[in-house]
Amino acid sequence: MSAQCGCNHSCSTEAKTPHGRYRLILWLALLINAAMFGVEMLFGVWAQSASLLADSLDFFGDAANYGISLWVLGMGLAIRAKASLLKAATMAVFGVWVLGRTGWGLWAGNLPDAMTMGSVALLALAANVAVAAMLYVYREGDSNMRSVWICSRNDAIGNVAVVLAAVGVFGTASGLPDLIVAGVMATLALSGAWQMWGYAQQDLHRAAAV
Repeated sequence: MSAQCGCNHSCSTEAKTPHGRYRLILWLALLINAAMFGVEMLFGVWAQSASLLADSLDFFGDAANYGISLWVLGMGLAIRAKASLLKAATMAVFGVWVLGRTGWGLWAGNLPDAMTMGSVALLALAANVAVAAMLYVYREGDSNMRSVWICSRNDAIGNVAVVLAAVGVFGTASGLPDLIVAGVMATLALSGAWQMWGYAQQDLHRAAAV
């Protein structure tokens, strides 16, 4: 009985520490992003929307990034910085993939379903705003914390863009707004990857100097 109480007390104390709160937030972010990946992938294929598919893969990448962040949490600065380099590379690959998908969409000329795009994008926006709000206080931490914040911030901006693309598709009866937004999301991913890479390099230099 006493051992059980001690365990509960220890777990409760851990959850109340800054480290414990950050770990809990990362777990919540991981679950939210994994769920939204499935939702956006399913409806992106159904609606033939390049921007929804791009956003679904972004959710998948973020879920993986949160998993990496949980794995390196509490480790040395150099290890956390190397994890940030891995996440930066993942974001860069995502950006290049979306640019390729956008080019294919221009060639194919598909018309996505605007109502599905808008509805799913609004749901994704709510999810990302919730995650970004939880992570806001950690935006000035080490490169690993900053990278998590950058991902969430870019996602929320991307969701707003998808909503605007849905309005554009509905108003023009053209798939061009969807493709334009997909290109913008690719640019955001590449920009975020560049920022993340720079922060990680700074942390690696600091770790080497210790």
